[in-house]
Amino acid sequence: MFLSETGQFSTRYADDRRVFRLRQARLGIVALLAFAYLAVPLWASDYWLSAILIPFLVLSLAGLGLNLLTGYAGQLSLGTAAFMAVGAFAAYNFQLRVEGLPFLASFLLGGLVAAAAGVVFGLPSLRIKGFYLIVSTLAAQFLVEWALTKFGWFSNFNPSGVITAPPLSVLGVDLSSPAGRYLLTLAVVTVLFVVAVRIVRSDLGRSWMAVRDMDTAAAVIGIPVARTKLLAFAIGAFYCGVAGSLWAFAYLGTVEPHGFDLNRSFQVLFIVIIGGLGSILGNFLGAAFIVLLPLLLSNLGGSLLSGVIAPGDTENLQKILFGVLIILFLIREPEGLASLWRGLRARARVWPLRD
Repeated sequence: MFLSETGQFSTRYADDRRVFRLRQARLGIVALLAFAYLAVPLWASDYWLSAILIPFLVLSLAGLGLNLLTGYAGQLSLGTAAFMAVGAFAAYNFQLRVEGLPFLASFLLGGLVAAAAGVVFGLPSLRIKGFYLIVSTLAAQFLVEWALTKFGWFSNFNPSGVITAPPLSVLGVDLSSPAGRYLLTLAVVTVLFVVAVRIVRSDLGRSWMAVRDMDTAAAVIGIPVARTKLLAFAIGAFYCGVAGSLWAFAYLGTVEPHGFDLNRSFQVLFIVIIGGLGSILGNFLGAAFIVLLPLLLSNLGGSLLSGVIAPGDTENLQKILFGVLIILFLIREPEGLASLWRGLRARARVWPLRD
């Protein structure tokens, strides 16, 4: 009923290629963006903006970078946090050493440096695949973290290796407040998600999926497999590099190389798996699951188990429950939350005509 196609006809090929074909869906997206840009900064508290919404958006962007590489191009990677670190430290150095450089330009340049790193560490994908490619990208994780710690130039010779973001300002507007940092993050994420949708629906996106399904057959039909794989690494690393810049500047304000360790790579990987491989929407759903579920478990544990279990044990219990829920969810819905959403949407399109 609410998603019924009755009375909506496609008269051009462009109408069939729309991301949101139904009028209701387009209106819903406009309403959602209006709520996110106008209502949330006015009503949400500083805690929600700084501790929940900003990391949710940044992790969604990092998940998108990995999903473009793994979900669409089929190239497995465990170096997501390394590319985030490259983007963050590159943006910091561009901002520090190039006088008057706008923040957004620093994010862009940091993403381009991360893309170059992605191409370098993606070269093994031309000869190996599967588990061996995971090990190759895992080397990037340890090498980048070691280099950023070993060479003080990257952190402006700070003895602790920590970089601190200068006050955020775009076009003369101070964005250092929680609402300003949230709006900056939301704007960058919105633009990059729109670009990603265009990419996956283009010839390049179709080439990625052909290589993912069978690279030998893709080569037979004329797809340049090597270039396609390296472009996947470059674009995926670019997205991760921008996400790392936002993580350091808009979320934490200060970060060290160990802040982008292997645990961060696994966190982004879980977002992609839970949200759904090969899905744009799945990155938001997976990030929401990762960010909000621990908060929910913490509140439930504090209210139901207060005085029964020590605070330290409660934290360990949260991790156990979190892991069990992930395993059960993957068994029940292996294609992720995006598949569950697609099923609900398909039922809504014919409701109430069938059960």
